[in-house]
Amino acid sequence: MIMSIIRVSDKDFAPFIPQEKIENEIHRIASEIKQDMQDKQPLFLVMLNGAFMFAAELFKSLDMPCEMAFVKYKTYVGTHSTGKPNEMLGIEPEKVNGRNIVIVEDIVDSGFTMTELLKDLNKKGAKSIKIATMMFKPKALKYDLKMDYVGMEIGNDFIVGYGLDYNEYGRNLKEIYKIVE
Repeated sequence: MIMSIIRVSDKDFAPFIPQEKIENEIHRIASEIKQDMQDKQPLFLVMLNGAFMFAAELFKSLDMPCEMAFVKYKTYVGTHSTGKPNEMLGIEPEKVNGRNIVIVEDIVDSGFTMTELLKDLNKKGAKSIKIATMMFKPKALKYDLKMDYVGMEIGNDFIVGYGLDYNEYGRNLKEIYKIVE
């Protein structure tokens, strides 16, 4: 299938990353996680809404004892971050205490939301915490964070597709597109 420019809400987006490349990177990440976490029975915390497609593909490749839960923070309105993560769905301390955690995120850019989540998980007694992200924008990072598993590093373009949205639209696209300015 040839990717072409699409319209999501009131913006145009150009083809950026095809589905096959995305899925290949996710399977590579799954292999790395299995190697590192095979005997640790990790709790995977999936960041909603954006990471659901990444998580679904990732879990198809994780044939190991593990558990999954969901957390949700809202930080974006349109194409801009509000600069303040608002917890919409959290996780109970007893679920985290003493556990090896792998955060599953669609994209890490400034790192603000991730920093807040890490503080919360540490307060709740996590034994260890690793971060798995499908996309990483290293030039946008403003906090001291270490990504443990990265699908792809990208520039600062605003992107949609494969779980990522623009005003809640575009998540269902099988490929990733970048905004046309």
